[in-house]
Amino acid sequence: MKKVFALFAVAGMLFTASCGNKEVSEESEIEVIIEDTEEATEEAVDSIEEAAEEVEAEVEETVEG
Repeated sequence: MKKVFALFAVAGMLFTASCGNKEVSEESEIEVIIEDTEEATEEAVDSIEEAAEEVEAEVEETVEG
């Protein structure tokens, strides 16, 4: 009977030890998502600035012409 309890105790320790490392991978996934979001935001800002410059040029042409 003691061997059975010892087996469960060892299995329980292995189970809890193997569950502890999952947090690290989740954090790295979150960092990748944040980096991707920042890159997409920068691209969107660049596109908006280019579009604004084109509109300003068209407005100047219209006002002058």
